[in-house]
Amino acid sequence: MRHYWLVATAVALVPGVAGAQTIYPIDRATILSGSKFDFKVEFPEVVKEADVKILVNGEDYASVLGKKAEFIEKEKDADASAVRLDDVVITKPGTYKIEASVAGAPAKTVTWEVYGTAETPVAKNVIFLIADGMSVAHRTAARVMSRGNTEGKANAKLNMDYLPNLAFIGTSSTDSIAADSANTASAYFTGHKSAVNALGVYLSRAKDSLEHPKQETLGQALRRAAPNKKLGIVTTAEVEDATPAALVSNTRKRADKDKIVGMHFAVLPDVLLGGGSAYFLPQSTPGSKRKDDIDYIAKFRDEGFAVATDRDELIKAAAETNSGKVLGLFHTGNMDTLLDRQFLKKGSVGKFPNQPGLVDMTKAALDVLSKNEDGFVLMVEGASVDKMSHPLDWDRAVVETIEFDNAIGVAREFAEKNPDTLIIVTADHTHGVALIGTIDDNKPGEEMREKVGTYQDAGFPNYEDKDGDTYPDDINVSKRLAIFANNFPDYYETWRPKLDGPFVPAIKNEKDQYVANEQYKDIPGAVLRIGNIPRDGDTGVHAVDDVVLQSQGPGSENLKGYMENSDVYRVVVDALALGAKQ
Repeated sequence: MRHYWLVATAVALVPGVAGAQTIYPIDRATILSGSKFDFKVEFPEVVKEADVKILVNGEDYASVLGKKAEFIEKEKDADASAVRLDDVVITKPGTYKIEASVAGAPAKTVTWEVYGTAETPVAKNVIFLIADGMSVAHRTAARVMSRGNTEGKANAKLNMDYLPNLAFIGTSSTDSIAADSANTASAYFTGHKSAVNALGVYLSRAKDSLEHPKQETLGQALRRAAPNKKLGIVTTAEVEDATPAALVSNTRKRADKDKIVGMHFAVLPDVLLGGGSAYFLPQSTPGSKRKDDIDYIAKFRDEGFAVATDRDELIKAAAETNSGKVLGLFHTGNMDTLLDRQFLKKGSVGKFPNQPGLVDMTKAALDVLSKNEDGFVLMVEGASVDKMSHPLDWDRAVVETIEFDNAIGVAREFAEKNPDTLIIVTADHTHGVALIGTIDDNKPGEEMREKVGTYQDAGFPNYEDKDGDTYPDDINVSKRLAIFANNFPDYYETWRPKLDGPFVPAIKNEKDQYVANEQYKDIPGAVLRIGNIPRDGDTGVHAVDDVVLQSQGPGSENLKGYMENSDVYRVVVDALALGAKQ
């Protein structure tokens, strides 16, 4: 492979001022050949265009980047200049150094790696499954609760346990070692790192969330390089939430949910299933969260989409659609957890009584997408592993992990019949959670902490699964898993499953600080735990720990050892040959 040294130097005009300019994409960026991205140089003060010099391998940048950039003498959000060039495309793989300078100040240099892919795809299909927030403790607890353990050996494995290739994934963002679901999912689906709360952009000094330098997403890359391939997105969250949005979105604010619907429409995933209908409905419709009169459900229908609003309609649409396009919106917000939806009938199940589960949606998506001869990419998110781990609601989080694993089972069954399918299973980030033993109600002691069993006193929990559906018949057993967080606000530890609905550990007081929710204070044995995070936090937070990634199928042999989350994208696009013309 030839190496092209692209040098971009940016320097301040005023003599004696240190070069504080910033170049996007950032240093060590990895860029898919042929993909689109925005190039920007930000200067710390106002400079003259005549004093700016940008070189690529010693040549003027325009000869390599294809056109001359816009010079902005004074940006609207800063008393400073910038150079910007949108939709840049570099087709030749290699190492590029960019040097940008201004007379009178030192240059700034960054290095990019532009990489190509195989000429021919090795994978026809990709199924990318993400359990949002899943830590090792979640999967261990799911295995114990679902499969059982006898004399130290698991009675059976989880579906994810059978995936042969393993990697540890770094999740840090461009602005912090800690991460959220936006920047981590964005890294998986753009190949670029990003900032906390950002999707498909580099964080610049722009105040408008849509004006930051863009990165091409996987959904956009498919539409550009493999337009005959289908795209599917399945989630138990709102479809505008961070992880599903990462395949289609370019915004600094993951909260731009009304705008993200428009970004979904621009890419048009062939299958889009989850919650979040409130952002599709025009503002005149009760329950809408839009600020305009656009009816996106009608717009999707006009594009040939079958629309489903409950499980029965989804099954029918998957079986009968001739267009190969299905929009399923089953809740105005996030969908209810399996524990509430199927067993306890809590939460908002009364308003949305026939929501499909993650397994239902995964099967339906595969039914629709697999009819396409040119293959597909399907992203499946078990969102509520995270959404229940934040409020320290461990039983719901573990049951969600079991449901996610069952969706993996659906993917594995598909891959058995379609061996040209790459399966990737991972999390976007972790939570600070550990499984330490059991809680035994029959153990002597007045305090609940005396009923916690560690080491040999832990023994084995007494969950049962008599109907063989992989879910415990009852989570409120007398000897259950002892799971605790290592980060939390002030809250009352109840030592028990939350049967009346998802846990709310902390609420605001009159000082606008989060304090322990006293509705749990009088539960027998409840103990006040003084938090170890700032008082503006109401739930547990993400951990910085690496996540585990497992995979199988063509291309999976490249997912191994330690990798950055942005490196995973390179494996996916290589398996699909998106760096070559198809």
